[in-house]
Amino acid sequence: MAATHDHGHTPAAWTGVIISFVGFCAAGGFMVAAEPVPFWVSMGVILLGPLVGGVMKLMGFGSKEEPYIKAAREDAAAQQHEPRTPANA
Repeated sequence: MAATHDHGHTPAAWTGVIISFVGFCAAGGFMVAAEPVPFWVSMGVILLGPLVGGVMKLMGFGSKEEPYIKAAREDAAAQQHEPRTPANA
């Protein structure tokens, strides 16, 4: 199973996590040092991580969606939106 699935270990995911982690560490340091402006800049860096990761995923550096996952997601969405009737209960 591990040979066929990457479990989210992609360049986009790692980059987003590393950026957020660096921002988190910097924010912690600036909070202890009582420096409010760099603290809030670091909080912005934390929010930048998912944004960069999402852009990288759109550029093709994220995980590729398998066809069976897409089909399962569409089936689940279709079942959620059907009204409950005696015929499909």
